[in-house]
Amino acid sequence: MIEYIIAAIIVLIILPMSLFVNKEWEKAIIFRLGKYSRTVGAGLNWKLPFIEVLRRVDVRLMTMDIQRQEVITKDNISVYVDAVVFYKVKDVKKAVLEVGNYLRNIEQQSLGSLRDVVGEKELDELLSQKETIAKSIKEIVDSKVESWGVDIDQIKLQNIELPADLKRVMARQAEAEREKRAVIISAEGELEASKKLKLAADELGKSKGALQLRVLSTISDVSQDQSNTIVFALPWEIMTGKGPELAAAAMSKLASTFPAEKKSSSKVRIVDNFEYR
Repeated sequence: MIEYIIAAIIVLIILPMSLFVNKEWEKAIIFRLGKYSRTVGAGLNWKLPFIEVLRRVDVRLMTMDIQRQEVITKDNISVYVDAVVFYKVKDVKKAVLEVGNYLRNIEQQSLGSLRDVVGEKELDELLSQKETIAKSIKEIVDSKVESWGVDIDQIKLQNIELPADLKRVMARQAEAEREKRAVIISAEGELEASKKLKLAADELGKSKGALQLRVLSTISDVSQDQSNTIVFALPWEIMTGKGPELAAAAMSKLASTFPAEKKSSSKVRIVDNFEYR
C-alpha cells in the first residue's frame, strides 16, 4: 500500500513537469540534454522532466521601434530619423539556433541599413520619397535576416526631424511660393477680365444706341446718393445719335432715371464740349 502511495506522489510531482500547453500563436523548441530534439506547436505537449527543456517563440506579426538616429544626408544636412519594423518568425528553429538574439540583431541590421540608405539621399528625396526609401531599407534588412528564419513584413519611416534653422528657411520658401502663386492667379484674373471687357466693348460698338443706354444706366447707378452732384462732359452726338428719334429716346430715358422726388435734391448736368443743355 505504501508503495502505491509513493508511486502516486511521484506521478503527481513529475506529471506537471512533463506536460505543458502552447498557445495558438506560440511554438516551442525542445532541447534534450542540450541538443535540438523537436519543434512543437499549439496545444498540449510533453517533455521528459529533468532531461528536456523548452523555449517558446511568438510567431505572430510583431513590431519593433527603431530609436531616433542622427543621419547626414548626401547634401550634408543633419536630420533625425526613426522607424518601425514589422517582422514575423517563420522558422523557429533557425531563429533560435542560427543567431544568438534575433531581436537584437534585427534592430542592429535595421539601424545600419537606415543610416546607409538615408545617407545616399538628398534632403528633398528623403522628404518626398519616404515610401521608396522604406522599401529599400526593407529589402536590405530582409536579405540579411532571411537566414535566421525571420521575415520582414515592412519598414516604415515614422518621423523626419529637421534642424530648427532649416525649418525657418523652408517656411520662408513655402511662403514665397504661396505669394508667387497668388500673384500669378491675380495676373491671370486680370488678363481674363481684360478679354471680357474687350468683348463687351466690341458688342456695345455694334449697336448705335447701346453706348447711350450704358451711359444712362451708369448715371442711374451713381445717382442713388441724393447728396451727389454729377457733371458729365459728353459730346452731344453721344446723346443724340444720328437723328431726333434717338435723342428723344435718350432724353426720355434720362427723365425716367431721375424720379420727380429726387430732382429737387439731385443735381445732374449734361455738358457737351461748349455749352450746357
